[in-house]
Amino acid sequence: MPPLVMAIALLATALAVSAMGFTENDLASEDSMWALYERWCTHYKVACDPAKKAQRFTMFKENARIIHEFNHGDTPYNQSLNMFGDMTDDETCSAYNCFMAPSPTRHVPDDTFTQVAIHDLPWAVDWRERVYGAGPTRYVTGAKNQGPYCGSCWAFAATAAVESINAIRTNVLTALSEQQLVDCDMSNGGCSGGNPNKAFDYIIRSSGLTFEHAYPYMGRCQGSCTMSTPIAATIDGFQHVPQYGASALMAAVAAQPVVVAVQAEDVPFKRYGGGIFRGPCGTKPDHSVMLGEKYWIVKNSWGPNWGENGFIRMKRDVAKREGLCGILMDPSYPVKH
Repeated sequence: MPPLVMAIALLATALAVSAMGFTENDLASEDSMWALYERWCTHYKVACDPAKKAQRFTMFKENARIIHEFNHGDTPYNQSLNMFGDMTDDETCSAYNCFMAPSPTRHVPDDTFTQVAIHDLPWAVDWRERVYGAGPTRYVTGAKNQGPYCGSCWAFAATAAVESINAIRTNVLTALSEQQLVDCDMSNGGCSGGNPNKAFDYIIRSSGLTFEHAYPYMGRCQGSCTMSTPIAATIDGFQHVPQYGASALMAAVAAQPVVVAVQAEDVPFKRYGGGIFRGPCGTKPDHSVMLGEKYWIVKNSWGPNWGENGFIRMKRDVAKREGLCGILMDPSYPVKH
């Protein structure tokens, strides 16, 4: 089943890869590499400091060759020359980080999904593909981008989950405000990190979230809460899925998108470009994403130019009880009656 993004599915076909592509011809000479680098800078809107451009180009060349070699090996997934293309490994590990604060006192997990037999579950569920009746209403918004300077993944994961359960209950998909959580949820740390479960508590206490367009994302903490706009969606509570329960998480994702935490700081994860990711990665969760299923589909918050249009497929059946990258360690979901 899918991980901590907002969709669970076992897809039979590959998704379109949205990152900038390149070929062996681009690596053939210094001139072609420079042309590739300039194209990369334009594609990702990177304004390079002229004094550091040669140094950045050196890193870019090395990364391009490593990625090209990896993609032509016997691997189940591809790496991408994405927004981390001209960074060192240390810089890649520290970029787009999101410190995950500890969960509040863990509620008694909902055992509803432990009672569901595997053979009663659908073979595949992808909430991005589901629609209400014959109409255009879907249940998952497109991938959003937290930006490199704000560790707000917790807010994006919580908002995505609320967007989906609200769409399931009302048949209206509404983009909700992450900036409201960053500025107004004092139980979390804004751009310094937070926890989606605390965000759910805030949404309940504050009677809901407003529209994304009414309180747009700034990629930084504004220092004050300017919430004075209409409420767009509410929830009635939230629940935890039992830890280390792959079957329970599969059942939960079959019912609605679920929030999970994964360790996403490692270079292989950040360079992901398509296919079924199998690691390596650790199990110390530091990043919230949204789930989707024999692989998990996870919605990230690094924008549509990362991975498969902002999503990643992660191998489900692994030996570690924590799941790949710790995906089974702290799943939860919002409740709306």
